[in-house]
Amino acid sequence: MTDPTTVERAPDAPDAPPQAPVRWLSADEQLSWRAFRTATAMLSDVLAHELEKDSGLSVHEYEVLVRLSEAPGRTMRMSEIATGLAHSRSRLTHTVRRMEEQGLVERQQCPSDARGVDCTMTELGWRRLVDAAPGHVRSVRAHLVDVLTPAQFAALGEAMEAVRVHLTGGACHPA
Repeated sequence: MTDPTTVERAPDAPDAPPQAPVRWLSADEQLSWRAFRTATAMLSDVLAHELEKDSGLSVHEYEVLVRLSEAPGRTMRMSEIATGLAHSRSRLTHTVRRMEEQGLVERQQCPSDARGVDCTMTELGWRRLVDAAPGHVRSVRAHLVDVLTPAQFAALGEAMEAVRVHLTGGACHPA
């Protein structure tokens, strides 16, 4: 290992710009990182499985319906949904196309901008969300909220908000 104050170049790219030296994780940091990584993967998997089993909705479909349910007229621009969910536009388009085939949403040109596309929740989409929400909230509570103390849960929220702000460059919290 080199002195952490020195600047290193990537060994396979002699003309590459200098890179900051690696600050390796301490043993405690490594344990925390692995616990976070494993638990978030497991939590995501169990929540997705239970939601799909109980409601027939994927996590992505559910999240689109939640965002639309909170929007005026249950309508949002596709680009706003993608940003709020941190999805690629192609992934969102695929999800919304599937939802449209099920009658959960409708897409139409944005009246104020011909380049934009609006997505609106249908009455069937609303009913599916209303039916799915209680079971999903029970799962979130059982596998996360009630597992932690209120202080731990608040600290988790604060920590993840700090990460979100870092990754978005301080952009406003998505709706």
